[in-house]
Amino acid sequence: MMEKTTTTVSEEAILTAARNVFIVKGMAAARMQEIADEAGINKAMLHYYFRSKDKLFERVFKEAFKDFWPNLELQLKEATDVKVFLKTVIASYIDLFLEKPFLPNFIISEINNNPERLEVLMRETGVRPLILLSYLEEQIKLGTIQATTARELMVNIISMCIFPFAARPLMSRMIFNNDQEAFNLFLLNRKETIFQTISQLIFVK
Repeated sequence: MMEKTTTTVSEEAILTAARNVFIVKGMAAARMQEIADEAGINKAMLHYYFRSKDKLFERVFKEAFKDFWPNLELQLKEATDVKVFLKTVIASYIDLFLEKPFLPNFIISEINNNPERLEVLMRETGVRPLILLSYLEEQIKLGTIQATTARELMVNIISMCIFPFAARPLMSRMIFNNDQEAFNLFLLNRKETIFQTISQLIFVK
């Protein structure tokens, strides 16, 4: 029993360390030795729990998305108002990236370097974008929202949510003069900003 508790604690320490290193270095630049040092263990022990950096990141990535999509699908099933649902979608993305700041740059990096792997990882976490697309297409047919296509609307929402996080190193320096408190407030306010921007495009006044 003591051994199991030690294993659990060790794995969590490794996962926490990996998140910290991935945030600073990104997945590609992160090194297993850096993660081991951050976790306060030797590299051999790190490899005992996770054979490679890819395996470690897969675990971190899947845990990051573990609750995100199921919660989104639950909101979709209970949706009675498209405005409320869209607000929930936007807030869910912003909250995810605030909590897991390493995700945006990893996603963009994998889109460029290994889109097939990213697709597999996201599908394994339960992400099913066709469900959301079908809902948006239905709303367009009903005339509830006005948009050229459901795909365009979905891409607009996702890109508006993810870009400030992906560009954070540059934006925080050039636009916010390294004022992290002001930048974090800006990110929080993005929920309403994006919703209002999208609303002006798709809802009849």
